[in-house]
Amino acid sequence: MSGGAGAKPGAPDGAAAEYGAQAFAVETGVSRETLARYETWRQCLQDTNAHTNLVGWSTVADFWYRHALDSWQIYKLGSDLRPGAARWADLGSGAGFPGLAIAFGLMATNQPGAQVYLVESIAKKAGFLSDVAGKTGAPVQVVCGRAESLHPVPEVEIVTARALAPLGKLLGYVQPFVDKGALALLPKGGRYKEELTEARKSWTFDVEVIPSRTSPDAAILKIEGLTRV
Repeated sequence: MSGGAGAKPGAPDGAAAEYGAQAFAVETGVSRETLARYETWRQCLQDTNAHTNLVGWSTVADFWYRHALDSWQIYKLGSDLRPGAARWADLGSGAGFPGLAIAFGLMATNQPGAQVYLVESIAKKAGFLSDVAGKTGAPVQVVCGRAESLHPVPEVEIVTARALAPLGKLLGYVQPFVDKGALALLPKGGRYKEELTEARKSWTFDVEVIPSRTSPDAAILKIEGLTRV
């Protein structure tokens, strides 16, 4: 899911409009301490992406909207749907979107037992996640491995994954978590309706389509009751 399309809430209109740290802070209400953690993350991303491909380089300049706000909305939605949820899993975490944002949110609320599993199969990306976690104190456990190979599957309250796989395949990754009681929150881009249609050929599930805050064409799929056909 990306926030590149459409006008940006909180930012002035126009092609040259910029959505920066201050706009992010105003829109989300995060504290100065939390904002500082995001800034550490942004700086690490900029420095590391110069020599290691973590995200598309063109998106680094749009960090606060396309990555930070897009990730923060997953934390906010999950905490609203399951108040007190402390254990999360982010599959295919990449550069930490949305997993690190979730961890920062749990830190800000002093959530007891906070733990975010960041599952990433590429060692360089897993190393980046560990580096940011070390510099920010984020309550994460970096797991360098493939989502489908996790054993044992940790018990979490919410599982998410951003831009990891088409929905039909992604549901296979999240099913072990859902079977243990997790709520799946899956951000998807403009083709989410097509993905839902295709996924229903192999799965039955209850879904609520929640509009994305960062793109008028995108959505977050809240999925429960997941069973393979």
